[in-house]
Amino acid sequence: MIKKLVFLMLVSCFVVPAWADVSPKPEMEFSFIYETQNKPLIDPAHSEQIQCSDNQCLESKPLGHYGIQKLYCSAGKCFSVAYEYTDYQKLVIAFTDGSVRESNIFLAPRKLRARFNVYVFEKALMVEPTDLIPDASGWTRLDAWVSLFIILILELLAASAYVIYKRKSFRILYSVAIANLLTTTVSWLYLAWYVPESTLLWLFGLVAETLIIRYMNLKQMSLGESFVLSLVINVTSYSLGMMLSFVLAPILF
Repeated sequence: MIKKLVFLMLVSCFVVPAWADVSPKPEMEFSFIYETQNKPLIDPAHSEQIQCSDNQCLESKPLGHYGIQKLYCSAGKCFSVAYEYTDYQKLVIAFTDGSVRESNIFLAPRKLRARFNVYVFEKALMVEPTDLIPDASGWTRLDAWVSLFIILILELLAASAYVIYKRKSFRILYSVAIANLLTTTVSWLYLAWYVPESTLLWLFGLVAETLIIRYMNLKQMSLGESFVLSLVINVTSYSLGMMLSFVLAPILF
């Protein structure tokens, strides 16, 4: 029975897309720097990020609003979230004075999160990548806290089912909770700024949680059992996360 369970979990790792969860997604942050005398505010309702299929943007489509995928703007800054970016991007930003400015075509970053400076000129925008040192501002966002809570609950429920099935001590759940908090924090605050794919974050969580669970339960869990438990809880959070992200997107952003 356990072999069948492991097989199904491994299959799920490949058939469930790596972005189908509530962990960090590809994001772009845009800071606006005005090179004009007037500094009109951004009009979020009429601004859009364009996905281009080539470096001339001959074929393009709006980033749109799909689950949590969207360009989110306030009066002075924007950030976008996507399940997957195309290689080339462009901004079309509307302002409260009625003007609309388009940016140059810029290359999408090869990492999950990136920051850009957007220079506002009289008739156009210039987008340039910036190498500002990442800070902890991601944790001031509601989606980060909700993601932490959802992943924790999902993994504890999955771990409870495993513990009951294997007739293990419920004290193992403490190690699951600690492993989850540590891996989620590291993923959101640090790794998302440097890794190119969500899959790598998932693999990091799988391996790190396996080792933490094993270390905290030396007398109760073998390394193999710790790996199976880590696989169960991580696949659970990935499998259900996509549905939850669609439901919660209007609340989080």
